Amino acid sequence: MKKKINNLREESLNYHSEFPSGKIQISPTKKYDNQRDLSLAYSPGVAEPCKEIAISPINAYKYTSKGNLVAVITNGTAVLGLGNIGALASKPVMEGKALLFKIFSDIDVFDIEINESNTDKFIEIVKSLSPTFGGINLEDIKAPEAFEIERRLQEELEIPVMHDDQHGTAIISGAALLNAIYYVKKNINNIKVVVNGAGAAAISCTRIYKKLGVNRKNILMFDSKGLLHFSRNDLNDEKKEFCVNVYPIQRLEQAIKNADVFIGLSTGGILTTKMLKSMAKNPIVFAMANPEPEIDYNLAVKIRPDIIMATGRSDYPNQVNNVLGFPYIFRGALDVQASVINDEMKLAAIHAIASLAKETVPEQVNIVYNKKNISFGKEYIIPKPFDNRLISRVSPAVAKAAMESGVAKNPILDWNSYKEKLLDRMGFESKILRMIQNRAKTDPKKIVFCNGEEYDIIKSVQILNEEGIIHDPIVLGNETRIKKIIKENKLNIELNIIDPEKEENRKKVECYATMFWKKRNRKGITLYDSKIRMRTIDYFGAMMVDQKEADAVITGYSRNFSLSLRPMLEVIGSSNSIRKIAGMMILLSKKGPLFLADTAVIPDPNSEELARIAIMAASVVKWFDIEPHIAMLSFQNFSSNSKISCKMSKTVSFLHKKYPNLIVDGELQPDFALNEFLLSSKFPFSKLVKKKANIFIFPNLESGNLTYKFIRGLGDVKIIGPVMLGMRKPVHVMQMQSSIEEIVNLSTIAVIDAQLRKN
Repeated sequence: MKKKINNLREESLNYHSEFPSGKIQISPTKKYDNQRDLSLAYSPGVAEPCKEIAISPINAYKYTSKGNLVAVITNGTAVLGLGNIGALASKPVMEGKALLFKIFSDIDVFDIEINESNTDKFIEIVKSLSPTFGGINLEDIKAPEAFEIERRLQEELEIPVMHDDQHGTAIISGAALLNAIYYVKKNINNIKVVVNGAGAAAISCTRIYKKLGVNRKNILMFDSKGLLHFSRNDLNDEKKEFCVNVYPIQRLEQAIKNADVFIGLSTGGILTTKMLKSMAKNPIVFAMANPEPEIDYNLAVKIRPDIIMATGRSDYPNQVNNVLGFPYIFRGALDVQASVINDEMKLAAIHAIASLAKETVPEQVNIVYNKKNISFGKEYIIPKPFDNRLISRVSPAVAKAAMESGVAKNPILDWNSYKEKLLDRMGFESKILRMIQNRAKTDPKKIVFCNGEEYDIIKSVQILNEEGIIHDPIVLGNETRIKKIIKENKLNIELNIIDPEKEENRKKVECYATMFWKKRNRKGITLYDSKIRMRTIDYFGAMMVDQKEADAVITGYSRNFSLSLRPMLEVIGSSNSIRKIAGMMILLSKKGPLFLADTAVIPDPNSEELARIAIMAASVVKWFDIEPHIAMLSFQNFSSNSKISCKMSKTVSFLHKKYPNLIVDGELQPDFALNEFLLSSKFPFSKLVKKKANIFIFPNLESGNLTYKFIRGLGDVKIIGPVMLGMRKPVHVMQMQSSIEEIVNLSTIAVIDAQLRKN
């Protein structure tokens, strides 16, 4: 365990210090290619928007980034589980928060760490900075100062201010509470609630619960010194709000008897099994202390099978995760230029999150969490963080509440258009990667890596293993060389190293050789040839998968694609129902994922093979919960007067007839397939109009391979692949000298491939 912690420390420090240092940067949003652009961006052209803003300050939202810019501000007095570590030491956490804002809701952030603990001075500093921003997210400020800081800034500024430590947990747990009560069919007005903890988060949570309908008289709150009651003289104003008359009940174990709900925002292990047993029927327990909940999840469900439980941890059901709320709440607030984030907006967010959990869960979410049918119930009372619908549910609800409560300065008129813009502004590159990585982690597989003597392979295996994407990794190659690479680069990884050339593996080689010879002896392979081949890494690795000694094989790093593919075809071969295989590249662009095929295998496919490639590609695209929209590419648009165009047109006709519900069209030039305006204006009859093509089928290998390699060379797009289509078992052949990131991504796809075949 100590080694793992030390390795995590080293990995984290390397992650943050790798050039460029930190986790966020500033990028220009306008052209700056020539002198004309620069004269518009700065002097003399910049004077014009300055004059417009001077005339009317609201124009700042029109001419600057203010409307999409949030300040994440702290003084570092209550950081995560680290406490009062100071402003500067808190900066990595604030950058992390900025990252979450960007990737989940496309909000830009400046993180601002203020070295000031005096409440009045801190407030004045924030106020003086406020003209820059459209909203302020206060973070990691200790109580009770946090209450005063937030209250005064909300009163004195005309932009939304929210202390997420208080309200984020309140909003998410509020949604969970609504759904838990709904599930057990209890009345929120009658439930008895015990809250253990009386800090900023606990106070805010309990205030929200009251607004949701919990009766004030039915709430008992405890701090570290016991029950909050009126005879105590050590309480601040916030705690006094939840005082009760002096009760015969003074201890937690007394209070929790027959309680319907336990809310824990305190310390790990404080809720005993005896206390849990004493709770009412169908108890609701939100044990949100981190990293150790107030009671262990597995123990709790064993003691009380009727429990509905939530924690702050991702490895248990019902994680109360603030990322379900704050990115989308600020998104909605910014988009209507709200002057405040009020209770109406918070309650709207709660009801939107709660409602989403009751809807049918998309297959994409099932895939991420390796479940067949996630549905509303005891283990699913709040949505999963990787549910892409959150932005289109929560942000509009918050924006609408801002308008209805009179705090919106820029009301939304077309809600359908607004929801489309929300989805459009979210780049899919990182979301798709997170989705496939989390899907793979739910059921890690054993992968054999053929090119084990390469540093990039071993480093990729280390990352995959530590991330929980693979288990018991196998690398093939010379054991001495592999161990030397591990030692020289101080890699912390335990590997199953197999060298087919070593004497100790002779029996296995001969066994594999006999099997291979029996399979291929009528294709000119002798037993002697078979033994020679089985001493090579590619043949040996393929046989391991063929014989179910590994779940998938990855190769191709050290040799060209065709040489690496041949052993895979000879040993494993194509699926029984498919005569030909193909290779597909996944391009993760800002407009969404694009799927290109065939980029690797068939030199000049005929129309039947092209149709098969299109169908295979469409089946993989559905892994991502994306509707396939297929463009059959050519150098001409709907003009079948050449051999290539005629072939593509024939393929489209066949697919239209055989699969009438499939969205496919062509022949099309790539720019028309990618440009919705061009396509609709010139060819309004096309099935791809308003559909956004995402699968691109090339007429031959040359065009597909050249296109993707050209894009890869530009370096602006993340690439995964080639993903092998039509193989009998999970086999993936990377491009020669793939980067570590590309190896990790392709291996992750291989794990998902193995998972789907298993199911």
